[in-house]
Amino acid sequence: MPKKAESKTSAPVAEKIDFSKVKVEPLFEEFVDFETFSKSDFRAVKVKACEAVPKSKKLLKFVLDDGSGTDRVILSGIHEYYEPEELVGKTCIAITNLPPRNMMGIDSCGMLISAVHEVDGHEGLNLLMVDDRIPAGAKLY
Repeated sequence: MPKKAESKTSAPVAEKIDFSKVKVEPLFEEFVDFETFSKSDFRAVKVKACEAVPKSKKLLKFVLDDGSGTDRVILSGIHEYYEPEELVGKTCIAITNLPPRNMMGIDSCGMLISAVHEVDGHEGLNLLMVDDRIPAGAKLY
């Protein structure tokens, strides 16, 4: 039986990041009891569509597949960090059981999770994006 040809492609080289000037917020000193925390429903969501909210410099409107079969709309103030078209198709993490919050006349039904930090006095933000193999609606524990 002939041997399979081995792939000679190299793994992508990770960008080297200098974390020496990064400042993060201090950890909360107050405790949240486990029962309260466990009520939060964290889910993987797929970005079906994303657009800037008219008359807002910060808000992006996300249409998300949360695995329920019904589109979920979440607004997030991350336009300073991301352009809408680069987020379509991504898999993100959201809290899906928050009450709707009206923002700019649109009900935002949940919250996308981001990581914030500071570098040289400027805030940085990274939307939490995960592997695309994780299906929409997968619950985080």
